[in-house]
Amino acid sequence: MDMKKRIHLELRNRTPSDVRELVLDNCRSNEGKIEGLTVDFVNLEFLSLINVGLLSVSNLPKLGKLKKLELSDNRISGGLDVLAEKLPNLTHLNLSGNKLKDISTLEPLKKLDHLKSLDLFNCEVTNLNDYRESVFKLLPQLTYLDGYDMDDREASDSDGEADGVDDDDDEEGEDEDEDGEEEEFDEEDDEDDDEDEVEGEEDDESGDEEEEDIVQDGEVDDDDDDEDEDDEEEDQGGKGEKRKREADDEDEEDDDDEDD
Repeated sequence: MDMKKRIHLELRNRTPSDVRELVLDNCRSNEGKIEGLTVDFVNLEFLSLINVGLLSVSNLPKLGKLKKLELSDNRISGGLDVLAEKLPNLTHLNLSGNKLKDISTLEPLKKLDHLKSLDLFNCEVTNLNDYRESVFKLLPQLTYLDGYDMDDREASDSDGEADGVDDDDDEEGEDEDEDGEEEEFDEEDDEDDDEDEVEGEEDDESGDEEEEDIVQDGEVDDDDDDEDEDDEEEDQGGKGEKRKREADDEDEEDDDDEDD
């Protein structure tokens, strides 16, 4: 598929000014030049033209907001001054797998004041003696060359991405905040549940103590009842003995009368 048709498909009924990222990898350039890309893509921040057969970037339109440009696996050998003219805010440039042979071909990149990451993997220029030192000296604004800084420290993921493509990270941060709030609410609910359980246990203990008191009261009452019954039996027994003695006395009196 040629580049012009691919751009039309990538638009998906959007206007060029709505597009922030445009990936045209593996389509066909027009005689080694960019075709179909216009200045109407005023908000474009990321452009990928990997393996499209480019020989030159001379047809690149002015894209004032572009920050990351992927040009790997093409046949570009020079003419990089166009990048400085058309892409003033470029921060990340990947020229890996092109036909760049000399350090001097990189000199136009000095004008890219915001350039902080440059990739030249699999370019002949990387075989030169003191390649890294020479590039860092030529382009002092660079932070990373081929993924590593001057002290051979690897670029972090955040440094390896274009500055304008951080919205997803922000959204993830918001999601984490929401999750954190939900976790706090869950912890509060758990604390409330624990308090309810403690109160329930205290109520159960109080209930058990009340039952024990009732049982003890019941036992005391039973003992009192038994004592009352014993007293009544003793009273009744005493009364019976008294009646018996009275009857015996009466019999004795009758016997005395008869003797008289």
